[in-house]
Amino acid sequence: MRHYKKGRKLGTSTSHTKAMKRSLVQALFLNDRIKTIESRAKEIRPDVDKVVTWAKRGDLHSRRLAIAYLNDKELVREIFEKVAQGMFKDRPGGYTRIMKLGPRKGDDAPMVIMELVTEPVRKKGKADAKATPKKATPKKATPKKAESKSEELAEDLGFQEDGTVEQLEAVDAAAEGKDGAAAAEKATAEAEAAKAEEKAEEKAAKEAEEAKEKAEEAEAKAAKDAETGAPVTEKTVEKN
Repeated sequence: MRHYKKGRKLGTSTSHTKAMKRSLVQALFLNDRIKTIESRAKEIRPDVDKVVTWAKRGDLHSRRLAIAYLNDKELVREIFEKVAQGMFKDRPGGYTRIMKLGPRKGDDAPMVIMELVTEPVRKKGKADAKATPKKATPKKATPKKAESKSEELAEDLGFQEDGTVEQLEAVDAAAEGKDGAAAAEKATAEAEAAKAEEKAEEKAAKEAEEAKEKAEEAEAKAAKDAETGAPVTEKTVEKN
């Protein structure tokens, strides 16, 4: 049975796994960022949180536990000093961040960058909560006319209120048919009105052209009479 063997299988022996995890944690605290495989990064995350928790306590026992795990007194001193100066002060957990880089060439292993989260935590105050009040979503009004139409159609077709699916579909189809017929009637009426307007415009233009032609003929005849020497009077113009 797998007693005392929790965690991921990293393809190494127990002693090799412990040494590898310790070296990765040391590199992370020294450089604040490392590049490794995703499974290894997720495996050392609890160990990093444990060391930071010891540093937050800051007592002698926690310091000795950190030295026993990391095997580096100078590194432990630096970590405890940074935490005492305010690093990770307002952060209750989640001291690391993992960013994926994609598969590695060759063995297609998923590569990531793991780093320490050193940014201060932004707490939401009461002012921010008051500044952004939640907007009440308006309720959509249910169309009563459509329901009344469907009820009337159901009564006309002889269906009950709690009819079957086929009956309800028939009612909806009839309602759509009535709406389509009304729309078609409206469209035909509009087309007829447009045609009547076009005819009236054509008639007015024709009358204007006829009047213009008559005026031109009268002017031409008057000019011809003036050339021949006949007196031009209003009666002659009216006769013409």
